[in-house]
Amino acid sequence: MKLAKIYGYLKKDLDVIEEALREVIQAEHPVLREASTQLLQAGGKRIRPVFVLLSGQFGDYNLERIKKVAVSLELIHMATLVHDDVVDDAELRRGLPTIKHRYGNRVAMYTGDYILARALENITLIQNPIIHRQLSKTLVEVVEGEIEQIQDKFNWDQQLRDYLRRIKRKTALLIATSCKLGAIAGNVSEREAHKLYQYGYNIGMSFQIIDDILDFTSTNKELGKPTGSDLLQGNVTLPVLFALKDPAFHDHLLQVFRQPTISEAELNALLQQLKVTDAIEKSYLVSEKYLDRALQALESLPDNRAKKTLQDIASLIGKRRS
Repeated sequence: MKLAKIYGYLKKDLDVIEEALREVIQAEHPVLREASTQLLQAGGKRIRPVFVLLSGQFGDYNLERIKKVAVSLELIHMATLVHDDVVDDAELRRGLPTIKHRYGNRVAMYTGDYILARALENITLIQNPIIHRQLSKTLVEVVEGEIEQIQDKFNWDQQLRDYLRRIKRKTALLIATSCKLGAIAGNVSEREAHKLYQYGYNIGMSFQIIDDILDFTSTNKELGKPTGSDLLQGNVTLPVLFALKDPAFHDHLLQVFRQPTISEAELNALLQQLKVTDAIEKSYLVSEKYLDRALQALESLPDNRAKKTLQDIASLIGKRRS
């Protein structure tokens, strides 16, 4: 089953959010408008809006109010993608040319800034300082995480805690915040909002770990970008950390990355060597621990359709193999 089928009953509400996204990103300048629209039309799972909507259903579900949170969280995510593509010098995202590739670094950076600004403008339509403080705190940590990722590139001497802190800031915090802000917008109790935040954090950690695994196990077509691109860019993900414990892989990797350029054949040989270690299996085990914690966070929440959907999402994420 695909992820979208699990929350298919939310389609009408997600369509409302999609239309709101189109309206919010409209810009007077034609280049900004075209670049932002291109990014939106590239699609995506819209998983952050889904978590906002589901969390809001534990309380007073008012779509007009909750959609403002959902739109802002998705826009922030989109802005980080544009900036990431500049930092990573990425040419493809979801199989399509990136804004950076089409318009260059400067336009891409300003497009990301514009989308972020529109997200912050949109969230001010909700008169709740708790939401504004939580979002501001999250944004600070996300930016700190982006700086850490840049500093950690090609640093093969990292620890597990470095990686976990990095993906917390890169992915998990924004998903956790989506859950919490959706709950707050739905007037859910503070205790239940915290439980939803814990669920989102642990789902986000698992989701990113599996994404990092798929960078080695999926095809170019499935990824929408070249297999092994994270490794080629010097991003030390969990499978790499585990594989580096193998002396033969460790020595081979250092030898390959001492070269000024790396051929496709050399990269493929390195990827194949990683796959014969236990790195992929051990990475999935770490992902499963986070999924277990996510499900535990839901246990004390009221039984409703949203809870069942959140449980099903966790189950499906744990089964992702492509």
